[in-house]
Amino acid sequence: MPQTPPFTGPLGTNSYNKNLYQTKEEGYAALYYHDNNLVSGSLEALIHHLVPTVDYYPDRTYIFTFLLSSRLFIHPYELMSKVCHLCVENQRLSDSQADKMRIRKIAPKILQLLTEWTETFPYDFRDERMMRSLKELTHRLASGDEVYRKAVGQMSQGLIRRLTVLSQYEEALVKINATAAERLTALKAKPQAAIQRDMLSICNDPFTVAQQLTHIELERLSYIGPEEFVQAFVQKDPLDNDKSCFSDHKKASNLEAYVEWFNRLSYLVATEICMPVKKKHRARVMEFFIDVARECFNIGNFNSLMAIISGMNMSPVSRLKKTWSKVKTAKFDILEHQMDPSSNFYNYRTALRGATQRSITANSSREKIVIPFFSLLIKDIYFLNEGCTNRLQNGHVNFQKFWELAKQVSEFMTWKKVECPFEKDRRILHYLLTAPVFNEDALYLASYESEGPDNNMEKDRWKSLRSTLLSRV
Repeated sequence: MPQTPPFTGPLGTNSYNKNLYQTKEEGYAALYYHDNNLVSGSLEALIHHLVPTVDYYPDRTYIFTFLLSSRLFIHPYELMSKVCHLCVENQRLSDSQADKMRIRKIAPKILQLLTEWTETFPYDFRDERMMRSLKELTHRLASGDEVYRKAVGQMSQGLIRRLTVLSQYEEALVKINATAAERLTALKAKPQAAIQRDMLSICNDPFTVAQQLTHIELERLSYIGPEEFVQAFVQKDPLDNDKSCFSDHKKASNLEAYVEWFNRLSYLVATEICMPVKKKHRARVMEFFIDVARECFNIGNFNSLMAIISGMNMSPVSRLKKTWSKVKTAKFDILEHQMDPSSNFYNYRTALRGATQRSITANSSREKIVIPFFSLLIKDIYFLNEGCTNRLQNGHVNFQKFWELAKQVSEFMTWKKVECPFEKDRRILHYLLTAPVFNEDALYLASYESEGPDNNMEKDRWKSLRSTLLSRV
């Protein structure tokens, strides 16, 4: 049977010619191929293509791509149920007299498929219906042989461990966010009390701060499941009775938490710059964050780099002309040029390719670090999803689209597995994650207090903000 296309890097682009042909699989609809590359098929045919037989095992590239994209058409628990049914019925696992030799041939393949599913998409198994199907199938496989019992046990333990770690991470995020909220409330009650405590008083070494930012980035990246990129854009499928998958639970909470971190870092940078009363101190903070951003670029941490640039380009910061006049901006100009959005972020994409190549040929763990500008990655995946239809006119799944989707997500999967090589500094990490952060109004007020309004419109806004915000204290 023609197989699925090879991936370059983790996943590669596919070339297609006009030699269209189909395979007739026994008992279900056809799969269509171009140049030996699978390009479309009915959902049922694709599900059958996922299920191993005695003499067939699907490509790992196909397994990843189908498990990633199938959730646009069918809930994972429904897919698992169908896979279990096909395994039991087709391989006669329900037959107590089933040939032991046959079970020995098929059991390792089914276990391998389930292991790949639980390792790559563990969050699917937070659904009790998924776990029930998994237990039923693995019980059948394990009942006749000690070797398979042991393999099933190892797989189950690994899955439980991954889900436990995820729950602990989510609980830690809740605590961090609660601490940050408490500190902001305390700051509002006593505004002057916090001014003595700022980033420079915690750490004045840009390289160390860049390293700690990289710790936060890599930790948060590591908890984003590949399926979240798809579930974030799930829309109603007109061929599925107007039912939208995943309307009944959180779709992409870890992805959203990561986007919130970017916003927090941007506002933290702006807060740190606008808070000091003295112009000289503000200029020092600006130069410090420019140096931190440069170190982030050198590390390959493009997300923190862009968050810092975004914070420094916020209006309450950019209007501080007297402060900016005291800053050597040449380094900042270079960084802005690297992240220039013109030509679809051409400069950044070139730098990202360079960092990716460095990562592939890396001799040290530090050289492996690639942390993409995450909002742009989301945007790229969004436009890929929007730009191509999920189904063709004949109702078949447009698998050519999903190869491209899997290629982008697979590259991200490689980046998120890198372990941070830098030593943790708990004090700096705690400050970065919980220090009070002003909202936009508070930033403008601090900015006007530092450098007075330039025109009547700013004067009116200043008066309004003083009246509103200071009256709450």
